[in-house]
Amino acid sequence: MKIDKKQSDALNYQVSIEIAAQDYEEPLHKRLNEYKRKADIKGFRKGMAPLSLIQRLYGDQALYECVNGIVSEQLNKFIEDEKIRVVGEPLTSEDQPQLSWKAGEDFTFKFDIAQTPVIDITASKEDKLPWYEINVTAADKKATREQLLQQYGSLQEGTKAGENDYIIADIENEGHKAEGVYVSVSNVAEEARGAFIGRKAGDKFQLDVNAAFANETDRAAMLKVDKARLAQLDPMFNFTVVNVKTYVAAEENQETYDKIFGKDVVTTPEQFEEKIVERIKAGHAQDANYRFGADVRKYFVEKAGVELPEAFLKRWLTQVNADKFTPEQVEKEFPAFIEDFKWQLVRGTLMDKFGLKVSEDDIRAAAEDFVRYQYAMYGMAGVPEDIVKSSAQNVVEDQNQRRRLEEQCEDNITIARIREEVTVQNKKISMEKFRELK
Repeated sequence: MKIDKKQSDALNYQVSIEIAAQDYEEPLHKRLNEYKRKADIKGFRKGMAPLSLIQRLYGDQALYECVNGIVSEQLNKFIEDEKIRVVGEPLTSEDQPQLSWKAGEDFTFKFDIAQTPVIDITASKEDKLPWYEINVTAADKKATREQLLQQYGSLQEGTKAGENDYIIADIENEGHKAEGVYVSVSNVAEEARGAFIGRKAGDKFQLDVNAAFANETDRAAMLKVDKARLAQLDPMFNFTVVNVKTYVAAEENQETYDKIFGKDVVTTPEQFEEKIVERIKAGHAQDANYRFGADVRKYFVEKAGVELPEAFLKRWLTQVNADKFTPEQVEKEFPAFIEDFKWQLVRGTLMDKFGLKVSEDDIRAAAEDFVRYQYAMYGMAGVPEDIVKSSAQNVVEDQNQRRRLEEQCEDNITIARIREEVTVQNKKISMEKFRELK
């Protein structure tokens, strides 16, 4: 047996493994005897078929298993002995010789192997990174006030339907009738929206519902039928407007304050404005924190000067995802993959440098935050903690979700530690200028 290594550059190798016939002769004989002991062949008692018959029936398979087992073992041992920091997996070389798979012959296997670079980096006060403090403007306060009052508003009787109003209508054709149907004008396809705008109680018009409501789930709900029936219905319906509902913002008064913040938490317009400013600043802090994280990633990846075996990685990604993505899709997503991979390497180095580790409590807390966020997205704030914890447990048990949370936690603790180590330069900035940052 012979193993050779050719190094094309600091990160790429080609490993050749030559297997002579005598290297696999004894293991092959043992493998054939294993087949013989297990063989249940008609005309012979179990395990008593002649070895020549076993050779004829299972010889090729046994040879393949035996040789590949030796190659795999030797390749792994070589990687371990050479201390190669393998990235991805070894790939069969493009100049791999054609194999005949006949017992008694010698075999040569060639593999391409790539490794990650050694990264030597730390964070110190010499590293300067900006922290953006976004100004709160009068326009911000006005917009947030209007948003809150709109959010806690109510549907009231309207006259003529506008783009943000609702129409309640009876709709029918010869095959189907639905009464009291709610239609949100803003959800109607743009090209059909004009049929609803300006309508008032008593108006009648005809409309193709397939064109107006492209989403089948929404269309079925509106027509009050199962989706399976949609194809059977004539899409042309006669609409009779019963009435118009308009969404009216809440008035700024004590009842509204109590709905938004809880009873008597806010009692004056001045306190309302203070709460509005708090909300704006909290949102701005999230934006600033996200931006700081992005700046940290970019700065330290550039500082580390990370070089990767990109040609190998692209080839590896194409092969391992052949059943999921086309080569064109891999090519399109590759730049984002490379940048993320570089940051993973830098992050891992810094975590080791600072002795940072993600705990089970960190992952569980992140899962609970994720669950609360999901409920809030559906307008369900203040979900009981027992439900949050139960849902979070399901998230943690999902291995894909768990790995995503682990990486999120690794990012959070690494970036938080970097913020302590570097020089943070506070910069006041308007939201308009903040959005223009690249």
